[in-house]
Amino acid sequence: MQIIDPIKPLWLIDLAQAFNDPKALLDFLELDSKEFEQDIDARKLFALRVPRPFAEKMQKKERNDPLFLQAMSLQQEFIAVDGFVKDPLEEQHSPAPNILHKYHNRLLFMLKNSCAINCRFCFRRHFPYDEIKSGKASWQQSIDYIAAHQEVEEVILSGGDPLMAKDHEIDWILTKLEQIPHIKTLRIHSRLPVVIPNRITDELCNRFANSRLNIVFVAHINHANEIDDVFAQKMQMLKKANVTLLNHTVLLKDVNDNPRTLKILSDKLFSYGILPYYLHLLDKVEGASHFYIEDHQAAQIYKELQRTTSGYLVPKLVREIAFEPNKTLMG
Repeated sequence: MQIIDPIKPLWLIDLAQAFNDPKALLDFLELDSKEFEQDIDARKLFALRVPRPFAEKMQKKERNDPLFLQAMSLQQEFIAVDGFVKDPLEEQHSPAPNILHKYHNRLLFMLKNSCAINCRFCFRRHFPYDEIKSGKASWQQSIDYIAAHQEVEEVILSGGDPLMAKDHEIDWILTKLEQIPHIKTLRIHSRLPVVIPNRITDELCNRFANSRLNIVFVAHINHANEIDDVFAQKMQMLKKANVTLLNHTVLLKDVNDNPRTLKILSDKLFSYGILPYYLHLLDKVEGASHFYIEDHQAAQIYKELQRTTSGYLVPKLVREIAFEPNKTLMG
């Protein structure tokens, strides 16, 4: 019988129980680990981390499950491909602790240095997260930078995953940002509610509901199978807290690289009050070349998605280019 700590939030218990051993994940999915020996070795390049609530959405005995492919270490990660580099967006320069100020009126506040899940296609899989300091002393320096730059209207919490911060830490950040007159919007990009739905708590939603800032939550969902009733209930909690709900997707080979899969995703998102926002072309990060879709193929997929899907449910097809002042529209 499992003993639940009445003080520890459920999401932290879920996080502690995540799969870190590829063999344990394979056993859970009833897949033969002997067939994945070379794939298991790729954990040396990028650690495996898969929360159980996300693993439970995977189809057992199916090695081509689209959720499994996103999370499982794969031998293709060892393949070196020209043009795929450790830092495709050249994000090494930070004007202040935890700050990436790439765009004029908005900036990234890198709140935490880890994620609940290690997506194998992550463009920051080689990012020097040990340089991201978590804690109020470091965060205050970030707040001071934001306060000094009046052109900044929107703060985007990023990471790692910003919702790895506890509710009281989010409250502290929100309170500080609310005291800066030129900040109008707080945007949160997070995969956590998808992989650990318990992260959306009553306390968090109440804090959002009582903020003077416009709160925008951007989920990261690549396939409709990632959406279940529990996640949908948590999104409704955010909606009731007056949070704007968006989603961005990465176009991934063998995961969602066809217009029908993308249409099903858009329709399912909309049924739960989430608007498709961006469809990202894969950033050319070292170790993820097997997920890459060539531009001409992406254009064909996108054209068919436009033909079959209502315009307001078609995400913008974009690529991010280092040092550009905004994302580049591709379709």
